[in-house]
Amino acid sequence: MSATEPYVAVIGSGSAQTAAESLAAAEEVGRGLAEAGATLLCGGLGGVMEAACRGAAGAGGRTIGILPGGARAEGNRWLDVAIPTGLGEARNAVIARAADALIAVAGAFGTLSEIALALQMGKPVVGLRTWELAQDGHAVDAVIAVDSPRAAVERALELGER
Repeated sequence: MSATEPYVAVIGSGSAQTAAESLAAAEEVGRGLAEAGATLLCGGLGGVMEAACRGAAGAGGRTIGILPGGARAEGNRWLDVAIPTGLGEARNAVIARAADALIAVAGAFGTLSEIALALQMGKPVVGLRTWELAQDGHAVDAVIAVDSPRAAVERALELGER
């Protein structure tokens, strides 16, 4: 692992109820990141996070989970590195700070918080079937919407280099 390789966070719902389409997209994103030589960073739990890690691991990539609790064992089985923080949802700020770019796949309110934190920190966020932002009734083009996992990986890597 090199300090100069890109770290891309994949964010999304950790729920077991996550739509199969979102899980398949997340797995493809993880695979694409691994094939590009990026390290996948995530919250380390299930759902989108686990699917992305599974895709990355299957392609020989590296995965890091920033866990909300205090035990490494709570992380999904596809993690190479599990970092327990004991921070709960506040660990979202660590994920946003550590990433060069973020890819949001679908997601719930936790994903929305990661998007907001990343944007506040000046980090690019690429969105695949995720939140759309508006302020005072007007769309805000802060999340770069894409329509495929491949496009998500390409845009995140391109924007993360800046």
